[in-house]
Amino acid sequence: MNRSNSSRYLKLFLLVSLLIALLLAACDDDDDDNGQAATPEATEAAEVTIGLSVSTLQNPFFVSLQEGAEAAAKRLGVTLVVEDAGDDAHQQTTQIQSLIDQGVSVLLINPVGGDAVVAAIEAANEAGVPVFTIDRSASGGEVVSHIASDNLAGGKMAGDYLAESLGKTGKIVELQGIPGTSAAEARGAGFNEAMEAYPDMELVAQETANFDRAEGQTVFAQILEEQDEIDGVFAHNDEMILGAIEAAKEADRAGDIQFVGFDAVEDAITALEEGDLLATVAQQPAEMGRLGVEAAVAYLNGEDVEDFIPVDLALITK
Repeated sequence: MNRSNSSRYLKLFLLVSLLIALLLAACDDDDDDNGQAATPEATEAAEVTIGLSVSTLQNPFFVSLQEGAEAAAKRLGVTLVVEDAGDDAHQQTTQIQSLIDQGVSVLLINPVGGDAVVAAIEAANEAGVPVFTIDRSASGGEVVSHIASDNLAGGKMAGDYLAESLGKTGKIVELQGIPGTSAAEARGAGFNEAMEAYPDMELVAQETANFDRAEGQTVFAQILEEQDEIDGVFAHNDEMILGAIEAAKEADRAGDIQFVGFDAVEDAITALEEGDLLATVAQQPAEMGRLGVEAAVAYLNGEDVEDFIPVDLALITK
C-alpha cells in the first residue's frame, strides 16, 4: 500500500471514530437527561409532610408533645404542620380536613373527643391518608397505630398511692377530665378500680373540670363548700389538681388534704417540691411526639408498625 492510500484510510478511520464518539456522547446526554428527569420525581416521592392535630396547646403537656414531634421531624428531615384545636372538637374536624386538602402524607391526631373525631378520621381514610392517634384514642375510623401511656394503669397507680398515704381510709374527691376522652375514661376507671380495694376509702364527690386549671379551681371550691371533710383528691391531670390546690389554699384547707395529679408537668413538679402536691403520674409527652413521628415515617417507608406503641409511666412523689 502506498503512502497516499495509507493517508486516505487513516483519515477515514479517524472520521468513523469521531462519528462513533459523537453518537456515544449523544446517548450519554440522553441518559443524563433521563436521570435528571427521574431525580426530581424521586426527591418529590421522598418528601414527607406530617400533619399534627393537637387538642390544645394551652396545656403544657401537649406543648411538650409538639416539641418532641418537632425534634423528631427535624432529625428525620420531614415537614411537620401543627394545628391547635383549642379543645374545640368542631374546629379540630375543620383543621384535619384542611390538612387533608393540603395533601399531607400522614396525620397524627390527639383527639379533643374520641367520638367527635371519628368523622375526620374517616375523611382521611377516604382520602388515603394514614392516621395515627397520640395520647387519646378515637372511637372509630381506621387508625394505623395508637401511641400512648397505659392510662388505666396510671389511674390505678395514683389511687393505690393515695390510699396508702392516707392509711387506706378517708374521704376522697375525683376531678374528672373531658367526658368522652379516652384519657379521662381510662384514668377514672383505673382510679376507681383501685378504690374498690379499700372499703374504708369513700368517694364523696366526682365532678368534671374538663382538664382545665381554672375549672378545677372553681369546681373544687364548690366541693369544699359542700364537704366538711376531705382527705384526698385525685385529678385526671395536673392542670385540674393545681387549680384544686389553689381553691384549698383560699379556703385555708390545703394542709388537711393530700393531692395527686397526672402528667408531671413543670408546675406540678414545682408544687411537689414545695410540698403542695403529694404525687403525680409522669407520662412522657415529648416521647409520645417523637414516637408518633418515627412511627409515621416508618410506616410510609413500608415498615411494619405495631397497632399500639406504649410509653412508660412513673409515679413521682415528694
